[in-house]
Amino acid sequence: MDFDRLHALTFSALYVCAALLTFILIERVLYFGYLGLKARRITARLRDAALVANPAGDVLTQSVAEYVAFQARGTEPRARVDDLSNALFLRVDTRLHARLWILDTIVTAAPLLGLLGTIFGIMETFTSLSAGGISDPATVSRGIGLALQATALGIATALYGLLSHNALHRQAEHLADEFKMFLLRTTL
Repeated sequence: MDFDRLHALTFSALYVCAALLTFILIERVLYFGYLGLKARRITARLRDAALVANPAGDVLTQSVAEYVAFQARGTEPRARVDDLSNALFLRVDTRLHARLWILDTIVTAAPLLGLLGTIFGIMETFTSLSAGGISDPATVSRGIGLALQATALGIATALYGLLSHNALHRQAEHLADEFKMFLLRTTL
């Protein structure tokens, strides 16, 4: 078995995880910033008819426009208004938490991938020792040091992902709470 190739493969998987974490972090930060700006604009022009007539393409503005238009009819019973507010909240909440599960998965998998890389690296070192009869301690130390780099990379990736996930999850919860408060404040 080619343990060196498996060791390199785990490093590649960890690099892909780190890149994916970075991409999702940037995408979510930009998206949440965009929705934050939209929320402030919506609040400023809440009773503006243009908001209802031409909602923007984001889920927050569309949901607000749909809710305001639904209530403007004035003929719907309170239970239907409550049902719509719950449905709109679920729609917005789902979009806010999109892709955060990937970060959670990477946080869990990265240390395990690092450990797997360490195991493969140590197995490669011992295979080389037994095949070549190498007795140089420096060679063994280098091999084990390289193997432990996988563990370090796995833990670093998990920490990066954990911090990113917690920050993004908190921001998503804040935006969802703001939307829920908007729905409660504007229910007629």
